[in-house]
Amino acid sequence: MKKLKLDELGRISVDEFKDADKLSVCIVLDNIRSLHNVGSAFRTADAFRIEKIYLTGITGTPPHREIQKTALGATESVEWHYISEAADAVKQLKADGYKIIIIEQTTESIALQSFIPAANEKYCLVFGNEVNGVSDEVIEHGDIAIEIPQIGTKHSLNVSVCLGIVTWEIFRKVILK
Repeated sequence: MKKLKLDELGRISVDEFKDADKLSVCIVLDNIRSLHNVGSAFRTADAFRIEKIYLTGITGTPPHREIQKTALGATESVEWHYISEAADAVKQLKADGYKIIIIEQTTESIALQSFIPAANEKYCLVFGNEVNGVSDEVIEHGDIAIEIPQIGTKHSLNVSVCLGIVTWEIFRKVILK
């Protein structure tokens, strides 16, 4: 066994990425305060060919060196938009035919492994603030709430870890099925 070199991975270029078919998923970051978490969201979105990211509220935007530190260039490949209010972004995406999936612990949350995405459906995954979670104004527009089951002492995962797990699971169920 040997580690593959970058040129052996067969990755596409930024231009090829922009023209490539995408997973019918977008991400809304609802007031994410850590620029490292924002950069990680870009990198994960690139890895799974997510359509776009919506940065809202206090969420930092590119170009920023702290975002770039974790994004490693993914801000160039992944389409993104800034909208001041997360609820406005979600309302518009819902009007555009996206099913709004709130990643949050709610009274109606279902476990991630129980969620079965439809291949022909468009999804918007909403991830909330590191302390306060997804805002109440956004939750009221959600179609489904999903949570990652946990059995430790903490109440939540870091948002970048959560984003990676949820995005992988959707990708796995839609693309790799």
